[in-house]
Amino acid sequence: MAGHSQFKNIMHRKGKQDAQKSKLFGKLAREITVAAKLGTPDPAMNPRLRAAVIAARQENMPKDNIERAIKKATGGDSESYDEIRYEGYGPGGVAVIVEALTNNRNRTAGEVRSTFAKHGGNLGETNSVSFMFDRVGEFRFPLKAGTADEVLEKAIDAGADDVVSGEGEGAAHEIYCAQDSFNAVREALEKSLGQPSSAKLMWRPKTTAPVEGEAARTLFDLIAALDDNDDVQNVYANFELSDDALAKFAA
Repeated sequence: MAGHSQFKNIMHRKGKQDAQKSKLFGKLAREITVAAKLGTPDPAMNPRLRAAVIAARQENMPKDNIERAIKKATGGDSESYDEIRYEGYGPGGVAVIVEALTNNRNRTAGEVRSTFAKHGGNLGETNSVSFMFDRVGEFRFPLKAGTADEVLEKAIDAGADDVVSGEGEGAAHEIYCAQDSFNAVREALEKSLGQPSSAKLMWRPKTTAPVEGEAARTLFDLIAALDDNDDVQNVYANFELSDDALAKFAA
């Protein structure tokens, strides 16, 4: 299981406090507004907006909040956000990609650089680590959607490239496809498996670097600190944890 999935599963097991939930809703609303502003405010006609709404519903974001975020995009007073990607290295030489939506590039760059430095990492230049990842489409379906074999068969029929089926609480069927095939695969999967719990373009590591002990703990602190930044939307890293280490951090 790739590092970003391991981290997300651990956070899922630990649960979300009200303050974290409020921060998450703010990030989801920002993505919805940006997606609606860049395209049409109709999720059925705007794949990025549709994905953002799916993600919001998965986190139980109130319907009124979702609709308000969409309407904000059509208003003349909506803020303008820039999409920025930061790249660097964390503890243990792990490659890290940070995606942000910000209305102040200088503020966000300074905060991200400081976070890397405080947690044993180094912020690099654009494209300094992205070559270690593939830009792909990812669809997540709950395990109840079918057995691993059933989901694999339907994913292949839909034109997907790979499937990873997890086990245990917080796990899911993760289906991957080429970036250019995202919309076609999404439509086919929705017909055969229903609505995904998540559908997005993401950075998937080509290879992973094993981390253990203190390096793993410091790396998790780095990812958590980056994720806690209001401007940061997604964090991806190419680390791999052993089963023992994974159990320890999930405790």
